[in-house]
Amino acid sequence: MQDSHWALLFEGSKYAERLPIGTEKVIRTVPHETVKRFYRKWYHLSNMAVFAVGDFPDTQAVVELIKEHFGQKAPAPLPPPVIPEFPVPSHEEPRFSCFVESEAAGSAVVISCKMPAGEIKTVKDYKDSLAESMFHCALNQRLFKISRRKDPPYFSCSSAADALVRPVKAYIMTSSCRERGTVEALESMLLEVARIRLHGFSDREISIVRALMMSEMESAYLERDQMQSTSLRDEFLQHFLREEPVVGIEYEAQLQKTLLPHISSAEVAKFAENFSTASSCVIKIVEPRAHASLEDLKAVVLKVNSLEEEKSIPPWDEEKIPEEIVAEAPEPGSIIDEVEHPGIGATEMILSNGMRICYKYTDFLDDQVIFTGFAYGGLSELSEAEYTSCSMGSTIAGEIGTFGYRPSVLMDMLAGKRAEVGTKVGAYMRTFSGDCSPSDLETALQLVYQLFTTNVEPREEEVKIVMQMAEEAIYAQERDPYTAFANRVREINYGNSYFFKPIRISDLKKVDPIRACEYFNNCFKDPSAFTVVIVGKIDPAISLPLILQYLGGIPRVEDAAQPLSRDDLRGLPFKFPESIVREVVRSPMVEAQCFVQLAFPVVLKNTMMMEDIHYVGFLSKLLETKIMQVLRFKYGQIYSVNVAVFLGGNKPSRTGDVRGDISVNFSCDPEISSKLVDFVLEEISYLQAEGPSEEDVLTILEIEQRAHENGLQENYFWLDRILRSYQSRLFSGDIGSTFAFQEEGRMKVREALTPQTMQSALRRVLPFPCRNQYTVVILMPKSSCWALVKSMLSWSSNGVSRDAKILAGMAGALVLAVSLWRYSRSTLKS
Repeated sequence: MQDSHWALLFEGSKYAERLPIGTEKVIRTVPHETVKRFYRKWYHLSNMAVFAVGDFPDTQAVVELIKEHFGQKAPAPLPPPVIPEFPVPSHEEPRFSCFVESEAAGSAVVISCKMPAGEIKTVKDYKDSLAESMFHCALNQRLFKISRRKDPPYFSCSSAADALVRPVKAYIMTSSCRERGTVEALESMLLEVARIRLHGFSDREISIVRALMMSEMESAYLERDQMQSTSLRDEFLQHFLREEPVVGIEYEAQLQKTLLPHISSAEVAKFAENFSTASSCVIKIVEPRAHASLEDLKAVVLKVNSLEEEKSIPPWDEEKIPEEIVAEAPEPGSIIDEVEHPGIGATEMILSNGMRICYKYTDFLDDQVIFTGFAYGGLSELSEAEYTSCSMGSTIAGEIGTFGYRPSVLMDMLAGKRAEVGTKVGAYMRTFSGDCSPSDLETALQLVYQLFTTNVEPREEEVKIVMQMAEEAIYAQERDPYTAFANRVREINYGNSYFFKPIRISDLKKVDPIRACEYFNNCFKDPSAFTVVIVGKIDPAISLPLILQYLGGIPRVEDAAQPLSRDDLRGLPFKFPESIVREVVRSPMVEAQCFVQLAFPVVLKNTMMMEDIHYVGFLSKLLETKIMQVLRFKYGQIYSVNVAVFLGGNKPSRTGDVRGDISVNFSCDPEISSKLVDFVLEEISYLQAEGPSEEDVLTILEIEQRAHENGLQENYFWLDRILRSYQSRLFSGDIGSTFAFQEEGRMKVREALTPQTMQSALRRVLPFPCRNQYTVVILMPKSSCWALVKSMLSWSSNGVSRDAKILAGMAGALVLAVSLWRYSRSTLKS
């Protein structure tokens, strides 16, 4: 599908014939002399640049190393050939394509308008690029608001500029919509850019976009000394390859701050001309089943063009936006108890409403504060009958408006502020999480206050949109081979437990939106049940009053039940198969693909829990490394492998064993999938019988230590470590001692890690021998009827009786006859 679209997009150019990367045929058949000749022709020193960016103690020493290794090489006797230009012809008439794709995630519309790729050489060029970014940002704001209207033409839609090939870039607008909705979605998309060409943007729209862009630049400026090395490297790379200027964040921030206020709404709106259907436009729709025709698409284009010519498209109707997120500031709470934890560098407080706060100051990023609040008690407490409705609570609430305002309204209220808050209701916990700039901490905390003090009230038209989106998502999942595969894996590995089952259309029809929202509201009602961890650039003098006002100001719930104890939670029903299960999931596919998951049950005994939690991390990395060595580097049959650990099905009790699974996942050629599974089992069996080598252990220790050192410089690492300490079995009120004990456990396991202890852990944590208990699920393409008939008729006589072959042939003929009959019927109907 993508190849066909590419050919249509670049019709009349070299790019339509093949992608620049080449063809599979060349890779498989190219002689080595051709490769050498290509190398000699293009790999010249004068075509080359070397960049080194990093935490170097002596920059000049790095320069000398580069000179030593590259400066002495003799240049080629002849200059390199000129890189050829491959022009892409423009066209006035739009091009159309309708694709029917059985595996498509849903119905979609894509509008692409090509234009010459520009360069940024001067300040005027930079100003134009800012205006162009403002155009896409302002358009995207409108498209989002349209998607949240009653009976919207699409579920989501966005616009962006993209560099396609060296001489050409494109404006691309993409939408996802309901089935049979592609024509309506296309009309809405074309109407909106036509509306902008006629009426432009309002000053308010431009001021919102200006604030958003300034906020992003201010964040980059504040963290200019903490930029990732890769970002700096890429800036030099683009300078070398495309001559993009390297001016530094200080100059660029100053330039943007100077130019943005002087870019008018008219300067922004003029970029809508690039979305004209007369500007090398290509329109593509994708549907799982054919509903729209090329004539339908052409008719929509003619209709919108006529409306624009007649100037009969009305201006944009703006919503009324409240001034403040919190209408009336709450009375601040107070601190009941406060404890310093020097081992973590954190301070813990109990507020007057019962909420526990733990905050840690860091200077890793100057423009980041992150936080997570959690409380025990989640979906596992519900009866199976209520589970489906209540599990939809977060989805419905998120679309209607979690913080007391519709998402389209809140988007404008947060313009220019860097503050995001999200919610999640899981099996055993409900959580809210946020990421904000220190200067916007008040806004983020206001959102949390709104979460606890306002109710989500489902309105019929809003619920209808959400349920339509959910229905389309389910249909898309049912068409997706990988979703069918993942669903079957869960069914097998977790005993068909209702919690791990996918929601079907029949389940969706039973969802009660009022009960779903009522459950969601109750999840975030009682502040005394929550522990909140805050990490980042926190100035206590500024932050504490805000925390006391908006978190401490959340009123206590008088009739609230006692917060759930972690030991009293109801566990999820799930059980790993006790015997070996090997199953193939066959799914219709356009192109044959294969995915394998091999899983083993994991049991961590309560007596060894603290050690084995760390061992599981080391073992997963060991298995990933060794299996990669075998399947990729020894046999050359896979590209990558992933080893994942799942222990999330257990309730967070302080007692009892922890059960879960460890899985090996990879994609491969369908023909050799079973053989590769046997190779994996053979490697794990060897490791259990003989143990890893000394070198293997040293490698794993080095990988873990490097990851740990990097993590110590990241806010999310510290947030996760502190949260895990609170949620640890060892926690009994003193977070400092729990944190210290966990770190001691890690060091204890590191110091004890040898080939022998790794071998012992492999036998203890996984079934031993591993071949005694495991599941293998393989996703394979479903063969067509004709292929089945051919395979049956071509059976060799070895081990197959004549009667069996006759029966197989009859069955194949019957299948073929039924298929042909159905085809003839459908042809007659059409």
